[in-house]
Order: sequence, then C-alpha cells, then structure tokens
Amino acid sequence: MEEIQKMNFEKSVRRRLDLLLKTGKLLVESSADTSRILRNMKRTAAYLGLTEDKLHIHITYGMLMVNFSDEEHSFSKFQRCVHHGINMAAISALSKLSWTAIREDYSLGKYEEELEKIANRKRNYTPWQVATAAGFACGGFCVQFGCDWTAFFYASIAAILGFRLRMYLNSLGSNGYANIAVAAFVSTILAWLSAYLSMPLVANVLPEWLATALHSSTPWHPLMACALFIVPGVPLINFVSDMLDSHFTMGLNRALNTLLMVVAMSFGIALAIKVCGIDNFVKDLSMTPHNNYLSYAVAAAISAMGFSTIFNIPYRLLPVVAIGGIIAVCSRNYANLGPSNNNIGLDLGPIIGSLIGSSLISVICIKAVHIFHVPHHVLSIPSVIPMVPGVLMYRALFGLIEMQGVVGELTDAFSNGVKASLIILCIAIGVAIPNIFARQWIAPERRRKLDYLIAERKANGKFVDLDDLK
Repeated sequence: MEEIQKMNFEKSVRRRLDLLLKTGKLLVESSADTSRILRNMKRTAAYLGLTEDKLHIHITYGMLMVNFSDEEHSFSKFQRCVHHGINMAAISALSKLSWTAIREDYSLGKYEEELEKIANRKRNYTPWQVATAAGFACGGFCVQFGCDWTAFFYASIAAILGFRLRMYLNSLGSNGYANIAVAAFVSTILAWLSAYLSMPLVANVLPEWLATALHSSTPWHPLMACALFIVPGVPLINFVSDMLDSHFTMGLNRALNTLLMVVAMSFGIALAIKVCGIDNFVKDLSMTPHNNYLSYAVAAAISAMGFSTIFNIPYRLLPVVAIGGIIAVCSRNYANLGPSNNNIGLDLGPIIGSLIGSSLISVICIKAVHIFHVPHHVLSIPSVIPMVPGVLMYRALFGLIEMQGVVGELTDAFSNGVKASLIILCIAIGVAIPNIFARQWIAPERRRKLDYLIAERKANGKFVDLDDLK
C-alpha cells in the first residue's frame, strides 16, 4: 500500500511539472520576455502547489528545464520549444489563467483543459487579413519616410504580396531565413516596377486621367518600406529587455535570430537592387519626412494596427494600439524633427526622440493595463513598433555587402548600424520603464496578493510536501 501511495505521489508531482512546462512553453513560443515567463511560471507553480524555494527553473530559447527537489528527492523534466512566433492574445490569456486558477482553486484537470484551449485557439486573423494589414503597415512606414499617398499604396501592395508569399513558403516547411530573403526580393522587385508607373515612358501611353491617378512624386520611397514587415521588432525589444534584466543567454539567442533575419532580408533586397540595376538608392534616398503631423498620425495608426495583426492582438485592442502608435510616433517626430531639416519640432534627433516617444507611451500603458486588463507589453510593444529603425538596419548591412573600397562606405555603414542600435536600445528602455522603475511599486502589491493566496492554499493542504515520500 505504501508503495502504491509513493507511486501516485510521484505521478502527481510529474503531472504538475508537465503542466508548468506546458505553460512556460506557450509563453516562450508566443515571444513573451523572459521576466514575464519567469513571473507567470512561478505564479503557476504556486497554484500547482510547488513551493518556490524547492523549485528551479531554467529558460533557454529552445528548451525549458524545471527541477523540484529537497535534500533527498529530486524531480526534473525538460520541454522543447520549437514553433516560435508572436501571440499577444496567448500571453494575455496565460497571465489571466495563472491568477484565475489560484484564486478559484481550479482542479488540475480544469487547468489543463483551459491550457489546451489557449494552445489550440485559432488566431484572430486569417492569413490574407494579416498580409493585407501588414502590407498597409509598411505603407504607413513609407509615409513616415516622406512619401505621398500614391506611393503609400504602391509600398502596401508590394508588401502584401511579399508577406503572403513568405507565409505560403513557411506553410510548405521550407527554411525560414530563405523564405525571408525570397519575400524581400519579391517585394523590392514589385516596388521597383511600381516606380515606372510615374515615369514619362509609361505615363505617355496611358490615358491622362489614369496617368494622373497613378503618378507619385516620390516613386522610389516604396523600395525602402516594402520589406519592413520582416523586421523583427518584438524579438529586438525582447532582446534588449532580457539583457537589461540579466537574462543573457536568452537575450543573446534572440539577438542572433534577429540578426539572421535582418541579414536574410538585406540579402534579398541587395539581390533585387542588383537585378534592377538601381545605383545606390538605398544609401542615398532621403528618409527625412516633410509631411504634416496629421499624415504622421494616420500613418502611425495604420502601422500600429497593421503590425498588431501579426502579433495576434485581440480585436478590441486595435483602436487602443492605434492611439498608442499616434502618441508614440508624433511625440517622437516632434522631439526628433526641427528647423535643421525644415520641420516643426525640438530638433533633438531620432535617438532622443525614440526614447521620449517610447517612454511616454510606456508610462501611459502603466495605467491603461488596469482599464483593458492585459499585460503591459501587449499594449506598449505594438504602439512603439512603428518607430523601429528597419531601414537603418538593412542600410548598415547593405553597405557592408556592397562595399567596393570607396572612401566613406565603411563609415556610412557603421554610422547607420550605430544609429539603429541606439534607437532600438532607447525604444526598449522606454518600453521597459515599468520593469526598471515602476516594478518596485507594482511588484510588492502583487506579491502580497499572491502570498495571501498561497497561504490560503497551504492552509487547505494544496501544496506538495516532499516529506511525504520519506
């Protein structure tokens, strides 16, 4: 009888560890930052009755490891994390589940059932909806670079088709980095072809009304923005956030993955530029916008909502992140632009401007999370994504790829790389403000709430006691 009780006890412990690992796996594969993964897993462990002082969690990009042990007994389990994506809806649902389960005293079966629902829930948007929204998001980037609204549609169409092609190639199971290169190549070729609709050679053979409708005064700008759906904004921000929180292994893994994605994108664009025979436009075409702030606001809202569909944001939050994008981008532009480039603003430059824009929206989101009942990053990251310097990143890599020994080439490439890195750092610092500063006020209150629930569960005998194995 004692042997059967011991086997049942060990089986119960392993089941609890399995549920904990499945929770962590969903968070890792949904692109939660490492601090959030740890917080949610520890809260879930408290629900599962696994005491924190006996629980050890190790998180890497491809593997989760947990150990539950005392001086005499040890239980270890591992879980691979393979299918990485971005799923803000899952992150939000898992956060709510961890609190609800401990507050309402879910059975293990009930918790597992809810976990499976989250894991198997259909995404909020169809592939074509995502491709179309992401394409228009790239068009929004193009407006921020100074293009007119005709070029906005050209950039959007090229991005829509390129993004949908990438999704199709991914569904076939081909290499993800190769798919990125192909998508970037196709998008750039399509954007290059669209530029000829504004050239006299084509315009002269079209009816006058059609030539006027198709004409763009900024025909080359779509080539800068048409492949920006590839830029991994969320992994970039998570990388910096992880490094700031001392999760170096996870941060470096995310950084390497991000670098490979940008290299693949740059290779596809560079190949397209060679095929098209365009002379150095990627380095020389100005990105300084001279649109009005209404155009910036509309473009920012389109970009924020468009990229939010990639992140699987719930429908109800789309207007919220649109407003967040407007606040972030317009405040960034006001701080960045100024008299030196014939604009209205403080003329502080893009680095300080990005820090101000991301910090402002991050502080607003500290309050907004209590209104909309979602984690901070679910609101803040989609709002600041329109500020990610994708063009500077691939200009830096493109400059290195195309280097031919001309004086200043290395300097230009290095300058673009440094600017892009500093802007990403400032965006990530702005987004991380709650973890850096506000967490010391937020965390104690949540800790007291969790400690109360834990004490209640311990009093009801809900915690695992390894002494029972003796």
